[in-house]
Amino acid sequence: MLVRTSRRRFLKQVAVAGASLSFPAASWSRVLGANDRLRVASIGTGGKGWSDLTATAASPHVQVVALCDIDESKEHLGRAAQQFPQAKTFTDWRKLFEQHKEFDAVIVSTPDHMHAPISLPAMQLGKHVQCQKPLTHTVVEARQMRLAARKYNVVTQMGNQIQSHEAYRTAVKLVHDGVIGKVREVHSWQSGGMGWMLVDDRPAGSEPVPATVHWDEWLGVAPQRPWLPKIYHSFNWRAWQDFSNGQLGDFGCHILDPVFMALKLTAPLSIRAEAPAINREVWTKMSKVSYEFPGTELTADKTIKVTWYDGEGHFPSPESLGMKKFALPGSGSVLLGESGTLVIPHVEMPRLLPEEKFADFKIPVVAARDHYVSWADACRGEDKTTSHFDYSGPLSETVLLGTIAIRLPGTTLSWNAEKLELAGSPHAQGLLTKSYRAGWQPTWI
Repeated sequence: MLVRTSRRRFLKQVAVAGASLSFPAASWSRVLGANDRLRVASIGTGGKGWSDLTATAASPHVQVVALCDIDESKEHLGRAAQQFPQAKTFTDWRKLFEQHKEFDAVIVSTPDHMHAPISLPAMQLGKHVQCQKPLTHTVVEARQMRLAARKYNVVTQMGNQIQSHEAYRTAVKLVHDGVIGKVREVHSWQSGGMGWMLVDDRPAGSEPVPATVHWDEWLGVAPQRPWLPKIYHSFNWRAWQDFSNGQLGDFGCHILDPVFMALKLTAPLSIRAEAPAINREVWTKMSKVSYEFPGTELTADKTIKVTWYDGEGHFPSPESLGMKKFALPGSGSVLLGESGTLVIPHVEMPRLLPEEKFADFKIPVVAARDHYVSWADACRGEDKTTSHFDYSGPLSETVLLGTIAIRLPGTTLSWNAEKLELAGSPHAQGLLTKSYRAGWQPTWI
């Protein structure tokens, strides 16, 4: 069954996404100078949140002043509190925002469904934001994030940290330098298994919530459901539509990132997915999503096709790409250019084909950046971020449009980014947004 939102409700949400966001004026905590320490609050301190927190705190100019996690166990809030004993601890981000105003920036490393509900109020308070990928759970939320960052003039960064790796930065430069000529088409994929897909539908029954877990706060804006161990918290939430965006949501903002940046893409014109029929609960185990984008000065034609593949063992055959006897990586992209082919493995250095043509070509390596410290430095006026919400917002919108297409397989959807209009199915427009649980409705709705 599809999630539906009334036309009236949708228009109200889109209106919020317009030039006049319905927030009160920001109350800036302070104006930072280059010699000031950045006071950081971290929301979601286990798993990826732990690495986001510790990598950011590696800057000598960062002071961790607040920690928040719905799980007080030693693997989550407990470990973070031990590492940063001077920081105040919370299990509810709303109380952190209400009771602890003395911070300058926030790291949001929660499941997808809570990215926007936390990040938008933070920006409303004038706090700089580092938010995990994908930027949001819905397209409308992604648009609101971009507009809020502009309105409140805060420094933002999405957690697609591979963007700052030398491999992706080098790949982008190769395209910008014209090494493979203008690009004709792109194929991108993640062919690994989905270890978080433990069941095919929602299990019956419930079990007592552990004493360390604040389940209502974990659910947040999502519909109420009973606790079951291992099924949702703390890792396997990625399988569930109420909390995540599946394999495309998990990896698209990484693997499609150098494609977006190299070709200077913005918003697709159309999207079509081939995928198994989907139920209301979990994502599919395999999909193919075809995007058509307007061409740029780096593409061969007026439009360019970018095709995404996911699912265990699911990726294009080298033969279909004109690449015989070449073993494709398990995840990555192939850019087919007029005078060569660029292979961008995920987190590995790019390759140029045909090998005999580029045998004597020395790839100029672009030095890596520190994705985390650069955000902290940018908050202090000492750097600029590369995955700010003006860039990562449209990238996330594209990824999320693909997840809508997966819910409507076999349907060609046309996208008007300026008007936030998705046509091609009577259900498509409603899937740009969602309903929020009673008692947890965001103030920006």
